[in-house]
Amino acid sequence: MMLIESLLSVDKSGQVPVYLQISNGIINYIRQGTLKPGSALPASRVLAASLNVHRKTVVAAYDELYAQSWVDVIARKGIYIAKNLPDVAPRPIEKAVLKHSLANKTSFNVDDNRINPQRMFVEMPDGNITFTEGFPDTRIAPVDLMVREYRRMAGYHFTHKYLMYGLEQGSENLRNELARFLGETRGLHVTPNDILITKGVQMALYLCAQVLINKNDIVIVGNPGYSGANEVFEQAGARLEFVPVDDYGIDINAVETICKAQKVRMLYVVPHHHQPTTVTLSSERRMRLLELAAKYQFAIIEDDYDFDFHYTSGPILPLASVDYYGNVIYVGSFCKTIAPGIRIGFMVAPTNFLRQATRLRRLIDRQGEHLLEEAMASLLKNGDISRHLKKANKLYHERRDILCKLLQEHLGDYISFKIPCGGFAIWVKYLHDLDTAVVSEKANELGLSIGAGHDYYYDKTFKHGFVRIGFASLNEKEMHEAVNIWKKAILKCLPKI
Repeated sequence: MMLIESLLSVDKSGQVPVYLQISNGIINYIRQGTLKPGSALPASRVLAASLNVHRKTVVAAYDELYAQSWVDVIARKGIYIAKNLPDVAPRPIEKAVLKHSLANKTSFNVDDNRINPQRMFVEMPDGNITFTEGFPDTRIAPVDLMVREYRRMAGYHFTHKYLMYGLEQGSENLRNELARFLGETRGLHVTPNDILITKGVQMALYLCAQVLINKNDIVIVGNPGYSGANEVFEQAGARLEFVPVDDYGIDINAVETICKAQKVRMLYVVPHHHQPTTVTLSSERRMRLLELAAKYQFAIIEDDYDFDFHYTSGPILPLASVDYYGNVIYVGSFCKTIAPGIRIGFMVAPTNFLRQATRLRRLIDRQGEHLLEEAMASLLKNGDISRHLKKANKLYHERRDILCKLLQEHLGDYISFKIPCGGFAIWVKYLHDLDTAVVSEKANELGLSIGAGHDYYYDKTFKHGFVRIGFASLNEKEMHEAVNIWKKAILKCLPKI
């Protein structure tokens, strides 16, 4: 039995108890066929001496093996690998068996291209200033208020019910408060039954796609547009039809042309601060779009992810606020209101659709995080969210103006842009045929993370010269540093004359 004694090793400084290291090591050798059913294990004293551990530690390891039915204990004879275990063909012995990991590849077939998103989270280099593509400043997030609500609920005698299963549609308190909030801010006359709580807009888009889209259904999207939505629709089997986006939003004439030629299942639109161009869909185009949806009977997914942030004028009310025909599915989120890590979104839709979406949500994720939803309900009820929005709007308005001034003063000869009326970002056009990817690479080397401009148009090879620059997440000092680095990067990338 020198084989098992020589193969096993323990790390006394590790977090895993030594007796479990021993038992897990023996189990791994059984699984890989090194230890055969019916073979004897060394006496506890012998193994303890070999591993330089106390005999009681080995006894505890053997007890664990017995409890899990890996070994048989025969009186006055010893401990043996259980005879009823399958006889596995030996595999190469892993030297670091205690650090055994899963195989890199399955033995069954997996289509490596079945789910192949173009947009993946990229971790920014440590120390770099980052121009996000439009995120809030998490440093001003009302986390202390959220924690306050968690603590307050912890003291309630009925808190235990929030730790059990709840309604698939989401917290009733949150849906009540959300119905009131949406009525006051967006003119949506809805009840709690009209709302489904989701984990952000992305989950809402996925639910919509899976409920509505069949293979080769036509979905109209803007180009440039939000690739994260396009990928969801294509994954569901849709064929995308693209319409241009100008200063007034998606081209409704192009939408109508498509509708006359083929059956359209769905249209996706970001009416406020379009992703990525930041433009707002005009009132006239909104009215025409609703009429087209009624006439040609297609669904509209209205993604109003940052409705709450306007700086120069009041927002145009959502399409859903005047949807008399039942064509609009309205989705939004608190991920931009508070922080991307706070995953609370919502969907407002006609009853029959919402019922299907709720059933599907239950299959994906039994329910949301009940305590988080209850805390959010309290923040809405107490007016904390409204106060935070007022504070954030003022701050982001100031930051927009500061960055636009810096860009004009320091980069006016190299870029062009229009001041956005709201949201978190500026849509910037490079001049002098500057390559967005080359500028991004050079800026990254100098300490500034900035988009490479690949994700905006469906054709990733299209050289459009645009980049989306977020201003909300940087303070004034950081913006000065970022613009200085950006200018240095641009100067290094200017075509040689």
